[in-house]
Amino acid sequence: MQYGASGNSRDFLQQGTWLHRLDDGLALAFTRCRPPRALIETSHTPHAEAGIILTFGLQGSSEYRECCGPRVDFCRGHTTVTAFDHSRGERRMPAGDPVLQLRLIASAEWLTRYLGKSSQATLPTSSGIRTLAFRPTPASSGAHLQALRTLLQTNGSRIQLHIHALSLMGEQLETVLPTPTPAAPAKGRMTTADAERIHQARNIIVEELDTPLTLAYLAARVGLGEQKLKAGFQHLFDITPGRFLHEQRMRHAHRLLESGQQVAQAAYATGYRHPSNFSAAFSGFFGYPPKAVKHGR
Repeated sequence: MQYGASGNSRDFLQQGTWLHRLDDGLALAFTRCRPPRALIETSHTPHAEAGIILTFGLQGSSEYRECCGPRVDFCRGHTTVTAFDHSRGERRMPAGDPVLQLRLIASAEWLTRYLGKSSQATLPTSSGIRTLAFRPTPASSGAHLQALRTLLQTNGSRIQLHIHALSLMGEQLETVLPTPTPAAPAKGRMTTADAERIHQARNIIVEELDTPLTLAYLAARVGLGEQKLKAGFQHLFDITPGRFLHEQRMRHAHRLLESGQQVAQAAYATGYRHPSNFSAAFSGFFGYPPKAVKHGR
């Protein structure tokens, strides 16, 4: 991904991505884009070391596909939290849809300085990227996001930029960073190895939406017990594996239908062998049937 230098308000209103360095190891990036045709471009993490990226979807949707790795989704009204270490891949955007995103990028050194060494447990142990959270952006973050947009447009105070950025970091990382529990018995703690296996299970879900995944299959594949996987998944991502699988399938199906695929094609691509079952699940999730997507709903 190419980053431009901090610009004035007129630059800010144009298309592109601007990177504002707020602190040693902490940066704020703003992306505005409306590609006339589907966009696929090479992208890489902006830090030479490991770290965490918080992406706030303000408008539109896009995705990042790591080279030989997982896919990461970004969409309006949602916050995506990812941990990375020298990740390279492709950024993809649909044709004609305006995309507006704000990102906070923190290096491993910054995380340790502000949040302690326990924050390192969330970072990959080898090169790559992994999703720590994908969830609706809480209302409490809205005021900070609006303040940051206004400050960027008006070349506002760097102190205020820093304050609002730190507030967002604190809100979002509180639930994804490990919390020390010294009073808990050793068997009740989540080890780094178990956390890696749970992230592996999450990546399997994202990458294999067309297969009939079950909790038992996921647990066996990553080498964890079913209850341990379920409890760990809930702890790390605040959602059960089953619910996460369902949400990912529905969102992927919606994108396929928007791209022009038939209902049956979208059903098979998301693990459903009977289109009628898929249609019922889709209607229950979105509140309208799959055919409505093709008719511009």
